[in-house]
Amino acid sequence: MRSNLKPIAAASGALILGVTATACGGASTADSKAKEVTVYSADGLKSEKGDGFYDKVFKDFEQRTGIKVNYVEGGSGEVVQRLTREKSNTKADVVVTLPPFVQQAAGKGLLASYKPRGSEKVADGNKDADGKWTSVVNNYFCFIYNSKELKQPPKSWEDLLDGKLKGKLQYSTPGVAGDGTAVLVKAMHDFGGKDAAMGYLKKLQANNVGPSSSTGQLAPKTDKGELLVANGDVQMNYANMKTMPHQGIFFPAAGAAGKPTTFALPYAAGLVKGAPHTANGQKFLDYLLSEDVQREVSAVGGGFAARTDIKAADKNAAALAGIMKGVEIFQPDWADVDKNLRSYVADWKTATGS
Repeated sequence: MRSNLKPIAAASGALILGVTATACGGASTADSKAKEVTVYSADGLKSEKGDGFYDKVFKDFEQRTGIKVNYVEGGSGEVVQRLTREKSNTKADVVVTLPPFVQQAAGKGLLASYKPRGSEKVADGNKDADGKWTSVVNNYFCFIYNSKELKQPPKSWEDLLDGKLKGKLQYSTPGVAGDGTAVLVKAMHDFGGKDAAMGYLKKLQANNVGPSSSTGQLAPKTDKGELLVANGDVQMNYANMKTMPHQGIFFPAAGAAGKPTTFALPYAAGLVKGAPHTANGQKFLDYLLSEDVQREVSAVGGGFAARTDIKAADKNAAALAGIMKGVEIFQPDWADVDKNLRSYVADWKTATGS
């Protein structure tokens, strides 16, 4: 979702496959019978300390199946770009990314149809009707603030224009990071259209530090006070509060008298078309949507279960419900965002001079 692509060792300590940056043509040379599965994913679900959602999922999956997980992490748009480059020599078996990039991957013919066991329990709006992708962890867009320096969070977009935030505010790059693209989506909704949103973001540029391909890098900067405000998402920022306690989550309203708003920004997973280990990829997707794993989404990952039949009752689930209380949730037109993302990003670059 948020960072530059980088191979990372899976929870089991297995070494990562040597994945080239560009396709070299021809069919995949990977051993189709190997007991491994390669996952390209947006970041936020794996912990550097080894205690995150993915860390546990990978370890348990390998213990149960004998299939090693090779993990490559990147920005939401970056993982799709990498799949595109490797289309003639596919390396990944499963991709996990955010809207609108998962729709983009499907539209480019990068995903195969597969409906994992348990996907029938996922709401229709959170999965592709043809089985190209399904949400595995629900999540919501948010902003964060340094709760040590700012006693109260900004209430509205207008508050983010305050001069005290000059050089202390940053959001990730639209079109590259999923959470950065979400800034555009929320602004266009809250301001009632593209032109008004771009006009606002032009003014916000006076306080903005500058582009960042990684939303994940903004959280530690906010916790340390290098930034006072940044963008993020509820799952990632709530999960890392254990090590970054000076983060507060907020949702700016359109105006001073308005309600805070947000929208769902789920981690969505799909089977890569032409995957070298298709059967292993299918088993991994089935596992992600199993009841046991879905109950760990909040307890371990600090997120929201994708399956509607899972009613989490752990302490994280209660805290997350408190964070979302009173927040108005709207439904973006993802088909429109997917269709027009390039032009929206071009307009953003023009407005902000980025």
